Amino acid sequence: MTEEILPNLFRIKIPLPENPLKYLNSYVIMGSKRNLIIDTGLNRKECLDAMQTGLHELNLDLGETDFFITHLHADHFGLVSRLVTPTSKTYFNRPDTEIIEAWGGWESMINYGGRNGFPKDALRAALNSHPGFKFSSKWIPELSILGDDDTITIGDYFFKCVETPGHTRGHTCLYEPTKKILISGDHILIDITPNIQCWSDQDDPLKNYLASLDKVHELDVDLVLPGHRRLFRNHRKRIAELKKHHRNRAEEVLVILSKGPENAFQVASEMSWDITYKSWEQFPVTQKWFATGEAIAHLRYLEKKGRLLRKTEEEVTLFLLN
Repeated sequence: MTEEILPNLFRIKIPLPENPLKYLNSYVIMGSKRNLIIDTGLNRKECLDAMQTGLHELNLDLGETDFFITHLHADHFGLVSRLVTPTSKTYFNRPDTEIIEAWGGWESMINYGGRNGFPKDALRAALNSHPGFKFSSKWIPELSILGDDDTITIGDYFFKCVETPGHTRGHTCLYEPTKKILISGDHILIDITPNIQCWSDQDDPLKNYLASLDKVHELDVDLVLPGHRRLFRNHRKRIAELKKHHRNRAEEVLVILSKGPENAFQVASEMSWDITYKSWEQFPVTQKWFATGEAIAHLRYLEKKGRLLRKTEEEVTLFLLN
């Protein structure tokens, strides 16, 4: 269940049932006085069982353990409230904390999706089966806020926080400059592309994400420990692939809109997706949610660059070439 990657640095694979991500990589660093768990899994039995089994193999005392959560999504944050003890610290970032503090429910996202062409009834149905809704943390432990360049020392490991907004507003990686390892959360993944979604007219997450890729590109890294799938090397090659992917995505959106104005839901239905379903109609509604959020991110990015304009018809936002 546990795998030693480097001395006193272990990975526990936390299963994510019915999820194409398959599992979360939870990293455990053992120190002489304190331990650190990085990311935890969903708040569901399968995740808790796997975590407890792994921690038992390591003979780890949660009373001597702190937590670092890379970002707000439930597959990383959801289980932490089941693991913290009164002596635990939970390290987290400020922008995602502000989302928690200002949380008013899902209705604003549903309304925003409706304005972008997503049928609201279908969006509510998606919410009911969304893992972020079903398996989120039932309460939020006290959070210790860390920002860019803040540090955590555990045993022989000296980590610097690297803020990498894009996948979420406050996503943060951990970088160990001496050992040249990057714990990348969902900022850089191998085999799969991190999902960059936008659900606000105030945000430009794709612009932020591309800037965050450039930021991490400059680091001297030998080994990347991602939030999902396999570990990998040559982070700069992977960054180049991710940037090319988003350039191609943006060009695809422009080609789609060359035929005339469309809303984001329509654009998403015409984009190419690496998924087994033959048609948009066959997509599960949750996958349509992810796809539409990603379409909005690219539309917003192109709009901010002056490539697109928007207009409103019957309370639905349409995008058109400038």
